[in-house]
Amino acid sequence: MPDVDGATLIARSLKQHGVEYMFGIVGVPVVPIAFAAQREGIKYIGMRHEQSASYAAQAVGYLTGRPGACLVVSGPGMTNAISGLANAWSNNWPMILIGGASDLSQDGMGAFQDAPQVEAARPFTKYAIEVNKIEKIPYFVEQAVRQSIYGRPGAVYLDVPGDIITGKCDDANAPQRPRVPEPPRTFADPASIEAALAALKTAEKPLVIVGKGAAYANASDEVREFIESTQLPFLASPMGKGVMPDDHPLSVGAARSFVLQNADLVLLMGARLNWIMHFGLPPRFNPDVRVLQMDISAEEIGTNVSTEVALVGDAKAITSQLNDALKQNPWQFAAENTWRTGIEKKIEANQAQTAPQFEDDSVPMNYYRVLKEIRDFLPRDTIIASEGANTMDIGRTVLPNYLPKHRLDAGSFGTMGVGLAFAIAAQVVHPDKRVVAVEGDSAFGFSGMEVEVACRYNLPITFIVLNNNGISGGLPKLDPDRPPLPMQYVPESRYEKVIEAFGGDGYFVETPDQLKPTLEKALNSNRPNVVNIMINAQAQRKQQEFGWLTR
Repeated sequence: MPDVDGATLIARSLKQHGVEYMFGIVGVPVVPIAFAAQREGIKYIGMRHEQSASYAAQAVGYLTGRPGACLVVSGPGMTNAISGLANAWSNNWPMILIGGASDLSQDGMGAFQDAPQVEAARPFTKYAIEVNKIEKIPYFVEQAVRQSIYGRPGAVYLDVPGDIITGKCDDANAPQRPRVPEPPRTFADPASIEAALAALKTAEKPLVIVGKGAAYANASDEVREFIESTQLPFLASPMGKGVMPDDHPLSVGAARSFVLQNADLVLLMGARLNWIMHFGLPPRFNPDVRVLQMDISAEEIGTNVSTEVALVGDAKAITSQLNDALKQNPWQFAAENTWRTGIEKKIEANQAQTAPQFEDDSVPMNYYRVLKEIRDFLPRDTIIASEGANTMDIGRTVLPNYLPKHRLDAGSFGTMGVGLAFAIAAQVVHPDKRVVAVEGDSAFGFSGMEVEVACRYNLPITFIVLNNNGISGGLPKLDPDRPPLPMQYVPESRYEKVIEAFGGDGYFVETPDQLKPTLEKALNSNRPNVVNIMINAQAQRKQQEFGWLTR
């Protein structure tokens, strides 16, 4: 039988198990893996920084349910990608990081870029191992893919020494393993289904919270059937937006603080009571709130607030169980009551409070005025990637989502720098859809060079920068008599010029009358472009009743 090298075995094994996308930066010793991936039919996207490559790989995992691969060199290349591992760990998204390593034959000798890479990856991964034998590559890759998508999804790491990559073995001694099947959809205990429905019937102020776990499980149809059959009000988590359309009449997102504080029973559907949901604790929640919790991980049940009913398993499967039970014994929450009336009044009050900001034509502009104009141009199936404190937070309330997995943002880890990589991954996976990255100027600065990737691969992404001269706002000008303030950037930085250097289109906007024609041109373009929009350095979101519990 003919010999096969390690690089080919890695690429062939990844392809065998449904890994279709690889993002990376090539160099010694991983160059052969990138070429082998292309030969085996894997789409390779060369990024400009390992951190962005790792962010893109996990976004693919979330969007497709199969891990994206990230390929990096040894030493600092691998450590640059650890932020991506940590973000995937926090969000429970599947990805495979493949790190080059010094030759096994040089182990312990102080080799080039030698580092304890497996140990460094382990805290943020479900599976981290050194590939120490060429013949075992198919085994290690199968293990990695299965670990990344089974149970609670997450990141995995394969450490691949240079002499394993270039070494050869007899093809017959390294047979491919059967493709890892789709993860089994686990069902909840039928008694828990009955207990959950019985509890819902006793609630006076029920609330369903739909999280990105439901999106990942592709449970949109089942969740919609459940919500519409029960007529329960629902609130989406930031990336749970779109599992149910934001414009659905049962959505209470416009009264978020009110419903969280006053609900007497909450059904969590793939959402966690972490900092994003204020830990489920007062003052943001009713101190006596009852919790029904649906989660893929039994270990998550009861975190921060005791759970009355645990629904452990796959969100799509469990919601189908709830729907089947409701078909046998139909029930709806009352159409008219003080809970619904209170929610409606709060929504009206909140909308009245923000309405003047949407119509404000002051220069420099505020967030709401700009985001409203963006909103009016986006097709319903637009995929929105967003980051930057106020840009992202206000954007969640202004920019709607109508389909699942169509919003990607800083997520559970609150990570800045993900936006451009997420947008690139989304456009690669969905070439037929409009992808828009809405960025703060600080967030854009983390990975702005990735616009070159969009130009190189002809990805028609629109990158919109809301530029307020700094972190949470800078100043109109630098003071020559003192050092810049810690949050201050060069005023009116021309970020759109960056993409022009690579052949993309750049636009600069300062006034409301420039917004509409510029956005129309950019969002209807089939070329990558950056729209740099100046806003008031002191602009903020509307007054919040409660802040995020991040301290």
